[in-house]
Amino acid sequence: MPHFISPMIRRRPSAEDSRSHPSANTEAVASSSSLESAQSSIEQSAEQSAIEQQIPPDVRISEGSFKQIRDESLVLLSQGISHRIELSEDGPFQIFVEPDKRRAAQFQIRLYHRENPPRNENPPLPLKFTYHPLWVLAVPIVCTLLDFSNAFTPMHNAGIADANKILHGEWWRTITAMTLHGDSRHLAGNLVSGFLALSLLHYRISLAKLVPFLAVASAIANFFVALTVQTNFRSLGFSGFVFATIGCLAVIEFRLMPRETHGMLRRFAPLCGAASLAVFLGLGENADILGHLYGFIAGLLCGFIPKKKTLRWGTPTAVTDIFWVLAYYVLFVIGWALAF
Repeated sequence: MPHFISPMIRRRPSAEDSRSHPSANTEAVASSSSLESAQSSIEQSAEQSAIEQQIPPDVRISEGSFKQIRDESLVLLSQGISHRIELSEDGPFQIFVEPDKRRAAQFQIRLYHRENPPRNENPPLPLKFTYHPLWVLAVPIVCTLLDFSNAFTPMHNAGIADANKILHGEWWRTITAMTLHGDSRHLAGNLVSGFLALSLLHYRISLAKLVPFLAVASAIANFFVALTVQTNFRSLGFSGFVFATIGCLAVIEFRLMPRETHGMLRRFAPLCGAASLAVFLGLGENADILGHLYGFIAGLLCGFIPKKKTLRWGTPTAVTDIFWVLAYYVLFVIGWALAF
């Protein structure tokens, strides 16, 4: 009778089966080698984790503004001390080094600050020449020169801020009016005052991070002028943007006043000084007083847009700054495209 084996019972391989099926031995050898390699990898990972646990974490040796940490990092690099820089959640930048290099790094930083003592918090900034305001002022310069050259005949009438037309739907005039001027004297006055105000603002924060907001705020100020007058009132000029810049700078300086001035009248010195300057510059014959006032108020609100830690500790130039520059130009391109 034939002999049957139950499929539920595993039969032990015999010597004849091993000789007749050599692949079974090969599979057994392969499985044992894979087990050995897995065990060795586990042992290596365990040893590596034990070594990592024995290595102490990096030590923080300094924190401060972006400029301070950048200078200290250059000092450490010049001495061949490896380190890393991180931005903490509270705002300041920090330098970390390996524990065995802490004393050498701290010594080099102390030596650097002994020869170059750090400045006090929120020191007065010297006025010096910078070319950064030029890309902002390029818009009113180009548009005004095109208007003066009569290259586009309807440019003046199509872009001037007419209160009646603005209230009837032609809102783009609040944008295009900033790029036009009555004569060369009007243009020169706005360019000089705008260059100085933007230069001061540039020392506190990158212009690209605030200029688009100032442009929108100036356009809103022109709209409120039309809403207030509601008559046959026409205006033009970049002065609303200039006054918005002055107001924004005043709030920034107000927020950066030293802590010991909190609760004192001295802290309001930037706001009082900016208001006095706005009154001095904003009054005059044929001056758009309401436009200057509303522009200054809109600029005050823009001064609260950047975070205080950004103003205090500084930020490096980022790729997003290019986006804000393009947004500034696109705003006027849209305004003139709708005007024509």
